Amino acid sequence: MDIALFVAQLVVVLGCIVMGTRSSGVGLGLWGGTGVAILVFGFRLAPGSPPVDALLIVLSVVLASSMMQAAGGIDWMVSIAAKLIARSPKQITLVAPLVSFLFSVGAGTSNILYPLLPVIQDLSYRNGIRPSRPLSLSVVATGVALACSPVSAAMAAMVTLTDTAPWNFELIDILKVTIPAAIVGIVLSSVVVNRLGTDIADDPEIQAKIAKGELAAPHADAQEVKAAVTVTAAGRNAALIFLLGVAAIVVFGLFKGLRPLDAEGSAISMTPVIEIVMFVVGTLILLLSRPKVAEIPTMTVFKAGMVSAIALFGLAWLTDTFLGAHTKLIADGVGGLVTAAPWVFALGVFLVCVLTTSQSTATRTIVPIGLAAGIPLGLLSGMWAGAFAGIYLLPTNGSQIAAANFDTSGSTKLGTKLVDHAFFLPTLILAVTTIAAGALFGALWGG
Repeated sequence: MDIALFVAQLVVVLGCIVMGTRSSGVGLGLWGGTGVAILVFGFRLAPGSPPVDALLIVLSVVLASSMMQAAGGIDWMVSIAAKLIARSPKQITLVAPLVSFLFSVGAGTSNILYPLLPVIQDLSYRNGIRPSRPLSLSVVATGVALACSPVSAAMAAMVTLTDTAPWNFELIDILKVTIPAAIVGIVLSSVVVNRLGTDIADDPEIQAKIAKGELAAPHADAQEVKAAVTVTAAGRNAALIFLLGVAAIVVFGLFKGLRPLDAEGSAISMTPVIEIVMFVVGTLILLLSRPKVAEIPTMTVFKAGMVSAIALFGLAWLTDTFLGAHTKLIADGVGGLVTAAPWVFALGVFLVCVLTTSQSTATRTIVPIGLAAGIPLGLLSGMWAGAFAGIYLLPTNGSQIAAANFDTSGSTKLGTKLVDHAFFLPTLILAVTTIAAGALFGALWGG
Protein backbone atom coordinates (compact mmCIF):
# COMPACT_ATOMS: atom_id res chain seq x y z
CA MET A 1 0.00 0.00 0.00
CA ASP A 2 1.37 3.35 -1.03
CA ILE A 3 1.86 5.36 2.17
CA ALA A 4 1.06 8.59 0.33
CA LEU A 5 -2.29 7.16 -0.73
CA PHE A 6 -3.02 6.02 2.82
CA VAL A 7 -2.18 9.46 4.19
CA ALA A 8 -4.36 11.15 1.54
CA GLN A 9 -7.33 8.97 2.50
CA LEU A 10 -6.69 9.62 6.20
CA VAL A 11 -6.70 13.36 5.48
CA VAL A 12 -10.12 12.96 3.84
CA VAL A 13 -11.46 11.15 6.91
CA LEU A 14 -10.06 13.69 9.37
CA GLY A 15 -11.09 16.60 7.16
CA CYS A 16 -14.69 15.40 7.02
CA ILE A 17 -14.74 14.94 10.79
CA VAL A 18 -13.42 18.48 11.29
CA MET A 19 -15.93 19.95 8.83
CA GLY A 20 -18.72 17.98 10.44
CA THR A 21 -17.66 19.26 13.84
CA ARG A 22 -17.83 22.84 12.59
CA SER A 23 -21.34 22.21 11.26
CA SER A 24 -22.38 20.14 14.32
CA GLY A 25 -25.66 18.24 14.62
CA VAL A 26 -26.80 16.56 11.42
CA GLY A 27 -23.82 18.19 9.69
CA LEU A 28 -21.65 15.45 11.20
CA GLY A 29 -23.66 12.83 9.37
CA LEU A 30 -23.71 14.76 6.10
CA TRP A 31 -19.95 15.23 6.05
CA GLY A 32 -19.46 11.59 6.97
CA GLY A 33 -21.54 10.50 3.99
CA THR A 34 -19.65 12.91 1.75
CA GLY A 35 -16.39 11.38 2.95
CA VAL A 36 -17.68 7.95 1.96
CA ALA A 37 -18.41 9.32 -1.52
CA ILE A 38 -14.86 10.66 -1.84
CA LEU A 39 -13.28 7.39 -0.71
CA VAL A 40 -15.52 5.22 -2.90
CA PHE A 41 -15.68 7.28 -6.11
CA GLY A 42 -12.39 9.15 -5.75
CA PHE A 43 -10.09 6.46 -4.29
CA ARG A 44 -12.09 3.44 -5.47
CA LEU A 45 -12.36 1.88 -2.00
CA ALA A 46 -15.10 -0.64 -1.32
CA PRO A 47 -17.85 1.01 0.73
CA GLY A 48 -17.91 -0.10 4.34
CA SER A 49 -20.91 -1.37 6.23
CA PRO A 50 -23.30 1.25 7.61
CA PRO A 51 -23.88 0.74 11.37
CA VAL A 52 -27.34 -0.73 10.88
CA ASP A 53 -27.51 -2.64 14.18
CA ALA A 54 -26.38 0.39 16.18
CA LEU A 55 -28.88 2.62 14.38
CA LEU A 56 -31.75 0.22 15.07
CA ILE A 57 -30.86 0.11 18.76
CA VAL A 58 -30.71 3.91 18.89
CA LEU A 59 -34.07 4.25 17.14
CA SER A 60 -35.81 1.74 19.42
CA VAL A 61 -34.36 3.29 22.58
CA VAL A 62 -35.13 6.84 21.45
CA LEU A 63 -38.71 5.86 20.69
CA ALA A 64 -39.23 4.27 24.10
CA SER A 65 -37.53 7.08 26.02
CA SER A 66 -39.49 9.70 24.06
CA MET A 67 -42.70 7.92 24.99
CA MET A 68 -41.59 8.07 28.60
CA GLN A 69 -40.81 11.78 28.34
CA ALA A 70 -44.13 12.57 26.69
CA ALA A 71 -45.93 10.74 29.50
CA GLY A 72 -44.06 12.76 32.14
CA GLY A 73 -41.61 10.02 33.13
CA ILE A 74 -38.50 12.16 33.03
CA ASP A 75 -40.20 14.78 35.20
CA TRP A 76 -40.94 12.08 37.78
CA MET A 77 -37.33 10.86 37.70
CA VAL A 78 -36.12 14.44 38.16
CA SER A 79 -38.33 14.91 41.22
CA ILE A 80 -36.92 11.75 42.82
CA ALA A 81 -33.36 12.79 42.01
CA ALA A 82 -33.94 16.24 43.54
CA LYS A 83 -35.16 14.65 46.79
CA LEU A 84 -32.10 12.40 46.97
CA ILE A 85 -29.76 15.35 46.49
CA ALA A 86 -31.59 17.42 49.12
CA ARG A 87 -31.10 14.73 51.78
CA SER A 88 -27.36 15.36 52.08
CA PRO A 89 -26.76 19.04 51.25
CA LYS A 90 -23.40 19.20 53.06
CA GLN A 91 -22.03 16.42 50.85
CA ILE A 92 -23.57 17.80 47.68
CA THR A 93 -20.28 17.82 45.73
CA LEU A 94 -20.35 14.01 46.02
CA VAL A 95 -24.08 13.28 46.15
CA ALA A 96 -25.22 15.49 43.25
CA PRO A 97 -22.76 14.02 40.70
CA LEU A 98 -23.57 10.46 41.82
CA VAL A 99 -27.32 11.02 41.58
CA SER A 100 -26.95 12.77 38.21
CA PHE A 101 -24.82 9.84 37.04
CA LEU A 102 -27.26 7.16 38.21
CA PHE A 103 -30.31 8.81 36.70
CA SER A 104 -28.50 9.44 33.42
CA VAL A 105 -27.57 5.74 33.37
CA GLY A 106 -31.20 4.78 33.88
CA ALA A 107 -32.61 7.22 31.34
CA GLY A 108 -29.84 6.74 28.77
CA THR A 109 -29.50 10.49 28.30
CA SER A 110 -27.80 13.40 30.07
CA ASN A 111 -30.81 15.64 29.36
CA ILE A 112 -32.25 14.62 32.71
CA LEU A 113 -29.69 16.94 34.33
CA TYR A 114 -31.19 20.23 33.12
CA PRO A 115 -34.07 20.46 35.64
CA LEU A 116 -31.70 19.42 38.43
CA LEU A 117 -29.25 22.27 37.88
CA PRO A 118 -31.22 24.94 39.82
CA VAL A 119 -31.74 22.45 42.64
CA ILE A 120 -28.01 21.73 42.87
CA GLN A 121 -27.16 25.42 42.69
CA ASP A 122 -29.62 26.46 45.38
CA LEU A 123 -28.81 23.68 47.85
CA SER A 124 -25.06 24.16 47.55
CA TYR A 125 -25.21 27.95 47.92
CA ARG A 126 -27.61 27.84 50.87
CA ASN A 127 -25.21 25.51 52.66
CA GLY A 128 -22.19 27.70 52.02
CA ILE A 129 -20.68 25.47 49.32
CA ARG A 130 -19.34 27.06 46.15
CA PRO A 131 -21.97 26.08 43.52
CA SER A 132 -19.39 25.59 40.76
CA ARG A 133 -18.07 22.49 42.53
CA PRO A 134 -21.19 20.25 42.45
CA LEU A 135 -22.51 21.85 39.25
CA SER A 136 -19.35 21.24 37.23
CA LEU A 137 -18.81 17.66 38.39
CA SER A 138 -22.50 16.79 37.97
CA VAL A 139 -22.37 17.95 34.35
CA VAL A 140 -19.19 15.99 33.60
CA ALA A 141 -20.49 12.88 35.42
CA THR A 142 -23.39 12.61 32.98
CA GLY A 143 -20.83 12.22 30.21
CA VAL A 144 -19.26 9.04 31.59
CA ALA A 145 -22.75 7.82 32.54
CA LEU A 146 -23.49 7.07 28.90
CA ALA A 147 -20.72 4.45 28.92
CA CYS A 148 -22.61 2.72 31.74
CA SER A 149 -26.15 2.88 30.39
CA PRO A 150 -27.62 -0.15 28.61
CA VAL A 151 -29.84 2.21 26.61
CA SER A 152 -27.52 4.99 25.47
CA ALA A 153 -26.57 5.60 21.85
CA ALA A 154 -22.89 5.19 22.74
CA MET A 155 -23.53 1.79 24.30
CA ALA A 156 -25.49 0.78 21.21
CA ALA A 157 -22.45 1.57 19.11
CA MET A 158 -20.13 -0.26 21.49
CA VAL A 159 -22.23 -3.42 21.79
CA THR A 160 -22.57 -3.83 18.05
CA LEU A 161 -18.78 -3.61 17.72
CA THR A 162 -17.81 -6.05 20.48
CA ASP A 163 -20.77 -8.47 20.71
CA THR A 164 -19.63 -10.38 17.62
CA ALA A 165 -16.99 -12.94 16.73
CA PRO A 166 -14.13 -13.08 17.43
CA TRP A 167 -14.59 -10.88 20.51
CA ASN A 168 -18.00 -11.93 21.86
CA PHE A 169 -17.72 -9.27 24.56
CA GLU A 170 -21.30 -8.61 25.58
CA LEU A 171 -23.18 -5.80 27.26
CA ILE A 172 -22.79 -7.20 30.75
CA ASP A 173 -19.04 -7.63 30.23
CA ILE A 174 -18.80 -3.93 29.42
CA LEU A 175 -21.02 -2.81 32.30
CA LYS A 176 -19.11 -4.74 34.95
CA VAL A 177 -16.05 -2.67 34.06
CA THR A 178 -17.52 0.73 33.23
CA ILE A 179 -19.98 1.13 36.12
CA PRO A 180 -17.54 0.56 39.01
CA ALA A 181 -14.86 2.54 37.17
CA ALA A 182 -17.17 5.53 36.76
CA ILE A 183 -18.35 5.41 40.38
CA VAL A 184 -14.79 5.25 41.69
CA GLY A 185 -13.84 8.07 39.33
CA ILE A 186 -16.70 10.29 40.54
CA VAL A 187 -15.95 9.63 44.22
CA LEU A 188 -12.25 10.39 43.82
CA SER A 189 -12.95 13.42 41.65
CA SER A 190 -15.41 14.85 44.18
CA VAL A 191 -12.63 14.94 46.78
CA VAL A 192 -10.45 17.04 44.47
CA VAL A 193 -13.22 19.17 42.96
CA ASN A 194 -14.50 20.05 46.43
CA ARG A 195 -11.27 22.01 46.88
CA LEU A 196 -11.39 23.90 43.59
CA GLY A 197 -12.15 27.60 43.70
CA THR A 198 -12.44 29.96 46.62
CA ASP A 199 -14.97 29.30 49.37
CA ILE A 200 -18.04 31.55 49.31
CA ALA A 201 -16.96 33.37 52.46
CA ASP A 202 -13.61 34.23 50.88
CA ASP A 203 -14.74 34.97 47.34
CA PRO A 204 -14.56 38.76 46.77
CA GLU A 205 -16.96 38.71 43.78
CA ILE A 206 -19.67 36.82 45.64
CA GLN A 207 -19.21 38.88 48.80
CA ALA A 208 -19.45 42.08 46.74
CA LYS A 209 -22.79 40.91 45.31
CA ILE A 210 -24.04 40.14 48.80
CA ALA A 211 -22.94 43.53 50.07
CA LYS A 212 -24.76 45.29 47.21
CA GLY A 213 -27.93 43.31 47.84
CA GLU A 214 -27.70 41.59 44.46
CA LEU A 215 -27.39 38.20 46.14
CA ALA A 216 -28.80 36.93 49.43
CA ALA A 217 -26.37 35.59 51.99
CA PRO A 218 -26.34 31.76 52.30
CA HIS A 219 -28.99 30.42 54.69
CA ALA A 220 -29.29 26.66 55.09
CA ASP A 221 -32.71 27.00 56.75
CA ALA A 222 -34.34 28.68 53.74
CA GLN A 223 -37.45 27.16 52.20
CA GLU A 224 -36.79 23.81 50.52
CA VAL A 225 -36.15 24.11 46.81
CA LYS A 226 -37.92 21.79 44.39
CA ALA A 227 -37.30 20.86 40.81
CA ALA A 228 -39.47 22.87 38.42
CA VAL A 229 -41.35 19.85 37.07
CA THR A 230 -44.90 18.52 37.18
CA VAL A 231 -45.24 15.04 38.65
CA THR A 232 -48.14 12.82 37.62
CA ALA A 233 -49.16 9.21 38.18
CA ALA A 234 -48.89 8.59 34.45
CA GLY A 235 -45.34 9.93 34.48
CA ARG A 236 -44.42 7.77 37.44
CA ASN A 237 -45.81 4.67 35.72
CA ALA A 238 -44.00 5.49 32.48
CA ALA A 239 -40.68 5.93 34.27
CA LEU A 240 -41.09 2.69 36.21
CA ILE A 241 -41.93 0.78 33.02
CA PHE A 242 -38.87 2.22 31.30
CA LEU A 243 -36.57 1.43 34.24
CA LEU A 244 -37.97 -2.11 34.41
CA GLY A 245 -37.10 -2.41 30.73
CA VAL A 246 -33.53 -1.32 31.47
CA ALA A 247 -33.38 -3.90 34.28
CA ALA A 248 -34.71 -6.58 31.93
CA ILE A 249 -31.94 -5.83 29.45
CA VAL A 250 -29.33 -6.22 32.21
CA VAL A 251 -30.91 -9.53 33.31
CA PHE A 252 -30.88 -10.88 29.75
CA GLY A 253 -27.25 -9.83 29.55
CA LEU A 254 -26.39 -11.65 32.77
CA PHE A 255 -28.26 -14.86 32.01
CA LYS A 256 -27.86 -16.09 28.46
CA GLY A 257 -30.16 -19.02 29.19
CA LEU A 258 -33.14 -16.64 29.29
CA ARG A 259 -32.65 -15.59 25.67
CA PRO A 260 -34.23 -17.38 22.72
CA LEU A 261 -31.97 -19.50 20.53
CA ASP A 262 -30.91 -18.73 16.99
CA ALA A 263 -30.88 -21.17 14.06
CA GLU A 264 -27.58 -22.63 15.26
CA GLY A 265 -28.86 -23.31 18.78
CA SER A 266 -26.97 -20.47 20.45
CA ALA A 267 -28.46 -17.66 22.53
CA ILE A 268 -29.30 -14.66 20.36
CA SER A 269 -27.08 -11.61 20.76
CA MET A 270 -28.02 -8.61 22.89
CA THR A 271 -28.64 -6.41 19.84
CA PRO A 272 -32.12 -7.76 19.02
CA VAL A 273 -32.86 -8.23 22.73
CA ILE A 274 -32.39 -4.51 23.42
CA GLU A 275 -34.51 -3.58 20.40
CA ILE A 276 -37.33 -5.96 21.33
CA VAL A 277 -37.41 -4.90 24.99
CA MET A 278 -37.52 -1.22 24.07
CA PHE A 279 -40.41 -1.71 21.66
CA VAL A 280 -42.34 -3.58 24.36
CA VAL A 281 -41.53 -0.82 26.86
CA GLY A 282 -42.82 1.84 24.46
CA THR A 283 -46.00 -0.11 23.84
CA LEU A 284 -46.67 -0.60 27.56
CA ILE A 285 -46.17 3.12 28.19
CA LEU A 286 -48.59 3.84 25.34
CA LEU A 287 -51.21 1.53 26.85
CA LEU A 288 -50.85 2.46 30.52
CA SER A 289 -49.76 6.10 30.54
CA ARG A 290 -51.40 7.18 27.27
CA PRO A 291 -49.01 9.93 26.11
CA LYS A 292 -50.02 11.89 23.02
CA VAL A 293 -48.32 10.04 20.20
CA ALA A 294 -48.48 13.08 17.93
CA GLU A 295 -46.19 14.92 20.38
CA ILE A 296 -43.43 12.30 20.31
CA PRO A 297 -41.44 13.96 17.47
CA THR A 298 -41.42 17.23 19.45
CA MET A 299 -39.78 15.71 22.54
CA THR A 300 -36.23 16.86 23.25
CA VAL A 301 -35.09 13.25 23.69
CA PHE A 302 -36.49 12.36 20.27
CA LYS A 303 -34.81 15.31 18.56
CA ALA A 304 -31.45 14.67 20.21
CA GLY A 305 -31.70 10.97 19.42
CA MET A 306 -32.43 11.53 15.75
CA VAL A 307 -29.51 13.91 15.43
CA SER A 308 -27.25 11.32 17.10
CA ALA A 309 -28.49 8.64 14.73
CA ILE A 310 -27.74 10.74 11.65
CA ALA A 311 -24.27 11.66 12.92
CA LEU A 312 -23.61 8.02 13.80
CA PHE A 313 -24.76 6.87 10.37
CA GLY A 314 -22.49 9.14 8.37
CA LEU A 315 -19.33 9.11 10.45
CA ALA A 316 -19.45 5.41 11.32
CA TRP A 317 -19.90 4.55 7.64
CA LEU A 318 -16.94 6.77 6.80
CA THR A 319 -14.59 5.23 9.36
CA ASP A 320 -15.69 1.69 8.50
CA THR A 321 -14.94 2.33 4.82
CA PHE A 322 -11.47 3.61 5.67
CA LEU A 323 -10.62 1.00 8.31
CA GLY A 324 -11.94 -1.85 6.17
CA ALA A 325 -9.43 -0.97 3.47
CA HIS A 326 -6.48 -0.68 5.86
CA THR A 327 -7.16 -3.11 8.71
CA LYS A 328 -3.84 -4.94 8.46
CA LEU A 329 -1.79 -1.78 8.09
CA ILE A 330 -3.46 -0.16 11.10
CA ALA A 331 -3.20 -3.34 13.18
CA ASP A 332 0.51 -3.69 12.40
CA GLY A 333 1.40 -0.02 12.64
CA VAL A 334 -0.81 1.13 15.49
CA GLY A 335 -0.99 -2.17 17.34
CA GLY A 336 2.55 -2.00 18.70
CA LEU A 337 2.15 1.61 19.79
CA VAL A 338 -1.16 0.97 21.56
CA THR A 339 0.11 -2.23 23.16
CA ALA A 340 3.15 -0.40 24.53
CA ALA A 341 1.11 2.65 25.59
CA PRO A 342 -2.63 1.80 25.89
CA TRP A 343 -3.35 5.36 27.05
CA VAL A 344 -2.97 6.37 23.39
CA PHE A 345 -6.32 4.70 22.74
CA ALA A 346 -7.95 6.58 25.62
CA LEU A 347 -6.46 9.81 24.32
CA GLY A 348 -7.94 9.12 20.89
CA VAL A 349 -11.46 8.61 22.26
CA PHE A 350 -11.05 11.68 24.48
CA LEU A 351 -9.97 13.92 21.60
CA VAL A 352 -12.78 12.80 19.29
CA CYS A 353 -15.23 13.47 22.13
CA VAL A 354 -13.74 16.95 22.46
CA LEU A 355 -14.04 17.64 18.73
CA THR A 356 -17.48 16.13 18.07
CA THR A 357 -19.12 16.32 21.56
CA SER A 358 -20.59 12.92 20.66
CA GLN A 359 -19.71 9.77 22.57
CA SER A 360 -21.32 7.51 19.98
CA THR A 361 -19.26 9.12 17.20
CA ALA A 362 -16.07 8.67 19.22
CA THR A 363 -17.01 5.05 19.80
CA ARG A 364 -17.54 4.22 16.14
CA THR A 365 -14.44 6.17 15.14
CA ILE A 366 -11.80 4.99 17.61
CA VAL A 367 -12.97 1.67 19.12
CA PRO A 368 -12.53 -0.25 15.82
CA ILE A 369 -8.90 0.92 15.82
CA GLY A 370 -8.46 -0.35 19.37
CA LEU A 371 -10.01 -3.68 18.43
CA ALA A 372 -7.78 -3.99 15.38
CA ALA A 373 -4.77 -3.18 17.56
CA GLY A 374 -5.63 -6.04 19.90
CA ILE A 375 -6.26 -4.12 23.13
CA PRO A 376 -7.77 -6.48 25.75
CA LEU A 377 -11.49 -5.76 25.79
CA GLY A 378 -11.72 -5.19 29.53
CA LEU A 379 -8.96 -2.61 29.40
CA LEU A 380 -10.48 -1.06 26.28
CA SER A 381 -13.90 -0.72 27.93
CA GLY A 382 -12.51 0.92 31.05
CA MET A 383 -10.50 3.51 29.16
CA TRP A 384 -13.40 4.08 26.75
CA ALA A 385 -15.68 5.04 29.63
CA GLY A 386 -13.34 7.54 31.22
CA ALA A 387 -12.54 9.24 27.94
CA PHE A 388 -16.22 10.18 27.55
CA ALA A 389 -15.64 13.07 29.93
CA GLY A 390 -13.90 14.78 27.02
CA ILE A 391 -17.12 16.21 25.61
CA TYR A 392 -16.95 18.83 28.36
CA LEU A 393 -13.33 19.92 27.90
CA LEU A 394 -14.50 22.95 25.91
CA PRO A 395 -17.35 25.16 27.24
CA THR A 396 -19.62 24.56 24.26
CA ASN A 397 -22.12 22.02 25.55
CA GLY A 398 -25.69 23.00 26.37
CA SER A 399 -25.59 21.64 29.91
CA GLN A 400 -22.44 23.65 30.65
CA ILE A 401 -24.07 26.85 29.46
CA ALA A 402 -27.22 26.06 31.43
CA ALA A 403 -25.23 25.38 34.61
CA ALA A 404 -23.44 28.72 34.29
CA ASN A 405 -26.72 30.54 33.72
CA PHE A 406 -28.43 28.90 36.71
CA ASP A 407 -25.56 29.78 39.06
CA THR A 408 -26.70 33.14 40.40
CA SER A 409 -23.52 33.43 42.47
CA GLY A 410 -21.46 33.63 39.29
CA SER A 411 -18.99 30.96 40.48
CA THR A 412 -19.62 28.68 37.48
CA LYS A 413 -17.80 30.52 34.73
CA LEU A 414 -17.57 29.70 31.02
CA GLY A 415 -14.31 31.65 30.72
CA THR A 416 -12.85 33.44 27.73
CA LYS A 417 -9.77 31.35 26.84
CA LEU A 418 -11.31 27.84 26.39
CA VAL A 419 -9.27 26.50 29.32
CA ASP A 420 -10.31 28.90 32.10
CA HIS A 421 -13.88 27.68 32.53
CA ALA A 422 -15.32 25.88 35.57
CA PHE A 423 -15.56 22.51 33.79
CA PHE A 424 -11.99 22.22 32.48
CA LEU A 425 -10.30 20.75 35.55
CA PRO A 426 -13.25 18.54 36.60
CA THR A 427 -13.25 17.10 33.07
CA LEU A 428 -9.56 16.23 33.21
CA ILE A 429 -9.78 14.93 36.79
CA LEU A 430 -12.78 12.67 36.11
CA ALA A 431 -11.26 11.41 32.86
CA VAL A 432 -7.97 10.47 34.52
CA THR A 433 -9.50 8.85 37.60
CA THR A 434 -12.10 6.89 35.62
CA ILE A 435 -9.58 5.73 33.00
CA ALA A 436 -7.22 4.58 35.76
CA ALA A 437 -10.01 2.77 37.62
CA GLY A 438 -11.29 1.33 34.36
CA ALA A 439 -7.85 0.00 33.46
CA LEU A 440 -7.65 -1.66 36.88
CA PHE A 441 -11.12 -3.24 36.76
CA GLY A 442 -10.62 -4.21 33.14
CA ALA A 443 -7.41 -6.03 34.04
CA LEU A 444 -9.08 -7.75 37.02
CA TRP A 445 -12.22 -9.11 35.40
CA GLY A 446 -12.38 -7.86 31.83
CA GLY A 447 -11.89 -9.89 28.69
